[in-house]
Order: sequence, then structure tokens, then C-alpha cells
Amino acid sequence: MSTLFSAHHLGSLALANRLVVSPMCQYVGEDGKATAWHVAHLGSLAASGAGAVFIEATAVEPVGRITPGDLGLWDDITEAALGRAVEAMRVVSPQTRVILQLSHAGRKASSAEPWLGGQQLPLDARGWVTVAPSALPQIEGEQAPQALTLDGLARVREAFVAAALRAVRLGVDGIELHGAHGYLLHEFLSPISNRRDDAYGGTLENRMRFPLEVFSAMRASVPEQVPLGIKVSATDWVEGGWDLAQTIEFAQALKLRGLTWITVSSGGISPKQAIPVAPGYQIPLAQAIKDATGLSTIGVGLITEPQQAEDIIAAGRVDVVALARAMLYNPRWGWHAAAALGASIDAPPSYWRAVPAQHAQLFRNSRHGAR
Repeated sequence: MSTLFSAHHLGSLALANRLVVSPMCQYVGEDGKATAWHVAHLGSLAASGAGAVFIEATAVEPVGRITPGDLGLWDDITEAALGRAVEAMRVVSPQTRVILQLSHAGRKASSAEPWLGGQQLPLDARGWVTVAPSALPQIEGEQAPQALTLDGLARVREAFVAAALRAVRLGVDGIELHGAHGYLLHEFLSPISNRRDDAYGGTLENRMRFPLEVFSAMRASVPEQVPLGIKVSATDWVEGGWDLAQTIEFAQALKLRGLTWITVSSGGISPKQAIPVAPGYQIPLAQAIKDATGLSTIGVGLITEPQQAEDIIAAGRVDVVALARAMLYNPRWGWHAAAALGASIDAPPSYWRAVPAQHAQLFRNSRHGAR
């Protein structure tokens, strides 16, 4: 029996299997609003065979977008637009769990879309002034961000709470806080980007303070039955930066505050990073955090083959695996993986006749005999 396609719980959230779709930015939103693209894109991924689909990083305020095309959730208009995409996912696959990732890009905001180079946008060409823990640009020569004042910290914290409450109204099954990849919360954690001399900088306790405040404020505001997770960069891959030992301490502090799961990625804080990219290269980081904290742990990073994913789960290295680009390349990856591993999954009735004869048992909810 496949362990990848065995059931799992993220806290109170039941997953049909241990495969999820990573949140993947599409950069085609309109002033933060989801469009017909998102309805089609997310609807397709809902039928991928994965137990859950994470909606892409969604900014909690306009200045927190990575690019002008990022999704947002900061007013009634953006809430209604995203609601149409969530509704499409529910129609296509009611059993697939929907998890929304909330984000603030910090000093990495105001960037061009990847296909336009991804560089910082000038203020007179679609750009805006960014914010960060300290007035330090990520790349030398870029316009420096504004260091957040105490009033600014309160505004951002309240924006995360407000967006989380909007997400609850949309009926998502869970919320993930983006604390990775060099974005705002990661910027507070890393000594590379945080040079503050107040209660939010310096020691590890101080650098963790704002991300912990944001999480605690969300947990206090969101209904208990809606689980909250976080995505972290376990290491900056830069000497003197954020590292695995600090991540474990951060994860333990979050667990005490009600964290349900942790998704373990890495890097993103500095162009000086030296990442040893290879298949499954971040799994050892995730395994170390799982072993140290006992948290439900999601592993990501160059997981592309069914047997590879199966072996990671079967060995107990992580609890769930998340696929990103492999799912874009093959939105039915979950079907093919289940067929290869001899497992069964649920699928929309309109697709029941699609399965080749040699995989007739793939869809466990199918009914035969239609004319």
C-alpha cells in the first residue's frame, strides 16, 4: 500500500493523501484581484489528485506584493475576486482541501514579473516604496526600503489578521503564513536583513518577536478549527545568516503558540546564497525540524518523481510532500503517481472515463455502466 497516498491530518484538517500542491505565484492578478486565469488554473490543480492545493502567496496590503501582478486580500473587492477562484476549486473537487498562503514581500516587493526580468521597479515605472525591518536593500544599488516604525509594525500585523479573517469568510480549510524566501517575516528573522537596535532586532529572541506577534495575533483571531501553518527558510545558505538551529528554536516557539504544520524551504534572503541544489535537497532540513519539534512537516524542493516522493514519506522523513513546478508541467501528476504506485484516488465524475484500462481501479469513487 502506498504511504504517499495514505491519509494524514494537519491538526484537525483531514487530507486524503500526503501530496499537496505548493503555492505558486502566477503574477497575473489585476490590482490584487484574482482573474479568470486563477479560476482556470486553481480549478485544474484541484483535480490533480493532491490532498490539498495551496493558493499562491497572497499579499495582505498593496505594498506587500512582490510584483504588480500578485494576488491580494485587503478589501472587499479582492476578497470577492478570490472567492470566485475558491468556488471553482470546490466545484471541481469538493474533497480537495484549499489552503491560502498569506504574505508580505517586504524589501523584495515592487519587482517586475519574472518574464520581465524580476528586477526592482523604478518608482516612475509601476514601482513603489518598500518596507523592511531595516533600511537595507537586498541587492546593492537598489532603492533602500523604509524601516518599519512601531506604527508600521502595528499596521502590518493588523493587515495579516484582517486578511486571515477574510480568508475564513471565503471558507478556506487552512492558512499558511509565508515566513520564507527573503520576504518580510524572514527579513525580521535573519541577521543579514535585520539590523534594528530596538526590541525587534539583535538577539534571536528579538528577531523572532515580530513574526511571533503576527502569528499569535492571527491565531487569536481565527476560529480554532481553522489550522495555521508557516513556511520557513530553514537556512539562508549564507555564513552568519539564519540557520537550522535558529529555525528549530523558532518552530518550537510557534508550536507553543498553536502552530499546526511547518513547510520547510530555504534561501532567498541574499544573492550571496550558495545553495547545493539537488533532488530533494531540502528534505534533510525538514527532517531535522520534524525530529526536533514533532510538528507536522511538509517537505519541498525538487521532488519530481512518484517513487522519490513515496520513499521520502515511507521513510518518515517528512509527513507530507509538496510539489510545485512538476505540477505546473503535469497538472495530473497525482493521477500518474497513484497509478505508478498502485494507489487509488478520488476524481471528478466527468473524468472517470479517462483512465486507461490497465489502471481501471485508479479512481476509487468511480461508477461503471454509463452509456
